[in-house]
Amino acid sequence: MSRRILVIAHPGRSQALAAVDLAVETLSACGTEPVTDFVPGKSDPVDAALILGGDGTILHAVELTRGSDVPLLGVNFGRVGFLTEAERDNVEAAARALAEGDFTVEERGTLELTMTRPDGSVEHGWALNETTVERAVPRRTLGVFIEVDRRPLSAFGCDGVVVSTATGSTAHAFSAGGPVIWPDVDALLFVPLAAHALFSRPLVVGPETIIGIRVAPTSSTPATAVCDGARAIEVPIGGLVEVRRGSAKVHLAHLTDSTFTERLVEKFRLPTKGWRGELADTDTEG
Repeated sequence: MSRRILVIAHPGRSQALAAVDLAVETLSACGTEPVTDFVPGKSDPVDAALILGGDGTILHAVELTRGSDVPLLGVNFGRVGFLTEAERDNVEAAARALAEGDFTVEERGTLELTMTRPDGSVEHGWALNETTVERAVPRRTLGVFIEVDRRPLSAFGCDGVVVSTATGSTAHAFSAGGPVIWPDVDALLFVPLAAHALFSRPLVVGPETIIGIRVAPTSSTPATAVCDGARAIEVPIGGLVEVRRGSAKVHLAHLTDSTFTERLVEKFRLPTKGWRGELADTDTEG
């Protein structure tokens, strides 16, 4: 039986949709079965996934394949595309590498959240990048109590808070002023959003830590817990969101052995010109 490879494209990007035909043709020529219509729990399992889009499309692919060890290979048709491995000119090469098994796999951690309402009812969620607990009513201040391992840490008014994995440290948490965490660091990141407090700096905690965010009884708005910017859970006043490391792993396929530092420089276009070059020559003059 031939290997089945899922092809997912961003539905709103014409170039990504146009690249589907090339991907399918290449995968078929390599003796694999391309799959473009996949329904979790109903379709036959797939062996790998080729994603044509940006980081949002990869997060969608993670949702479709959750609970499996399917390697995900992204081709960037977005802007930054931090989770993608190849650029749009390399669709054919990426498809061929995936079909021939010419790639390595890196595991990335996830988050699990539990939201407990004041009446004791519970709802669950998960994320690869981050969970954001944000105000549900614009122009209102969200009041929160923050707990670490079920011990009180602080209380303040804010727009919200972000709890992210190392993978998500370059996404929403980074935009909110959090640090970049290398993906081999097993930790959780906590970043307040526009907090009205003296102690409102980002926190990096251990992998076994449970971060709790309780919507204060005096809060002027309930909250919404948003996972990876896609799945929302309404959190009433008095509700408690607890976020911890998830048991599931996400498997990202890599075509090269480039380091995370190199990816960071490339995606964020960091200035490195002169390092061990012009600067070194300048240092030795005079």
